[in-house]
Amino acid sequence: MVSKIPEMSSAAKMTRRPQGFTLIEIVMVLAIAAIVMGGAVGMMVYSSDERILSDTSGEIELLAKRARIVAILEQTPYALEFREGVVRMLPLARAGQDERKKISGREIGGEIVDFGGVQEDYELDPGIGILVRRWNNDDWFTTTKDTVHVWRFDPDGLCEPLSVKFVINKSWAEVTFHPLTAAIRDSQFEVQ
Repeated sequence: MVSKIPEMSSAAKMTRRPQGFTLIEIVMVLAIAAIVMGGAVGMMVYSSDERILSDTSGEIELLAKRARIVAILEQTPYALEFREGVVRMLPLARAGQDERKKISGREIGGEIVDFGGVQEDYELDPGIGILVRRWNNDDWFTTTKDTVHVWRFDPDGLCEPLSVKFVINKSWAEVTFHPLTAAIRDSQFEVQ
């Protein structure tokens, strides 16, 4: 028996295709890469504002907890001052004073009396605005160059329930603090 080897027909012959990419393939890959990079840049800008707002609210929470603890330990009322560009922890006796006066004491009868106590400042990022809402109030009060909002911490560990809104560009974060722990009880973010 003789075995027959099938002959290759011309349709089954292999043709060599030129190596490389067509112009359409290259344009499609570049378009997909541009879409992905555009989304990544958008997410970076989005997360940048969100990160700044989250970090700021976390730092204010830490400052509030410190004010509460120092008030308990020293048995002296403490306060957080919300001023334009800065949040300051200091004894309540010094809170709300005009910054042009000596911050470490008050003049009484011609003498500067030092009230002592712990003071700590948290400088806000440029462009962040602060609004404060007091307990049992629906209105937000802005912090400007001429206004100071004082949040009191008593030696018994209690503080006023307070809400603070941080605004940067069109994004904002609203945090509400618990009156027993000075921790953030509720938070809302809107990042644009």
